[in-house]
Amino acid sequence: MYRYLPLKLAAIAAGTCFALPAHALDDDRFTLRLGAMHVDAQSELRGSTEFAGEPIEFSEDFDFGGKETVPRLEGQFRFGERNRLLFNYFSYDKDQRATLGDDISYDDVTIPAGSFAEAEADFEVASLVYDFAVVETDTFSWGLQAGVEYASLEGRVYAEAGDDSYEARDVSDGYAPVIGTRLAFAPAEHVRVVAQGQYLDADWGDFGDYDGDLSRANALVEYRFTETFGAYVGYDWFKLDVERSGSDGVLGLDQEFKGPIAGVTLAF
Repeated sequence: MYRYLPLKLAAIAAGTCFALPAHALDDDRFTLRLGAMHVDAQSELRGSTEFAGEPIEFSEDFDFGGKETVPRLEGQFRFGERNRLLFNYFSYDKDQRATLGDDISYDDVTIPAGSFAEAEADFEVASLVYDFAVVETDTFSWGLQAGVEYASLEGRVYAEAGDDSYEARDVSDGYAPVIGTRLAFAPAEHVRVVAQGQYLDADWGDFGDYDGDLSRANALVEYRFTETFGAYVGYDWFKLDVERSGSDGVLGLDQEFKGPIAGVTLAF
């Protein structure tokens, strides 16, 4: 159902546009939105392999111990009546430490209670897309997007039990084509609403052994105090669903980032 969220946001935005009185959109050459996102990250780790001729599968939900406020940046350069370049950047860095309450034994190894394990995740996304306005009026704009997106996912696990320790780290990044859509309209004077949705498939780019996709949707309401300065609030959502195949089986990660956004707008 998550892949249809961008379409739902677009439908809601379009319905609101026709239900409210229209006001003219400003024709800004350059728009920059500086802000932050209060992220709630939810994850699912899954895998499948074969042991002694029998298939084995697992799926485990986990989190990183609460919400995190992270930077968020987006901008728009308009170089024609229907032509725009849009860019955005998002970064999430969180770690969580857990202490064992009971002994855990495996074969001849025992990890005693009181030992700890630490996990860290670092996720970055940046995109640059060309947006062509299929519909462009003084009060409403609908565009289709195509461009390139960069994504980086780094994971680290560290565990310590007495004099023994274990550490593993995996980093994957790459570029891929991305497609999307945008809606913008002005329901009242000094107010504008912007909604976007984007999607990429890892098979389109150079993400190595990874298969899967990345979806994103967001919407914001902005108030302009002057022609060049404003403030906005809204909501942003990411979903990363990837799998990596190896000689021992398949390891998958389903990572979701969502939360409210807020910031300021500078326009020239």
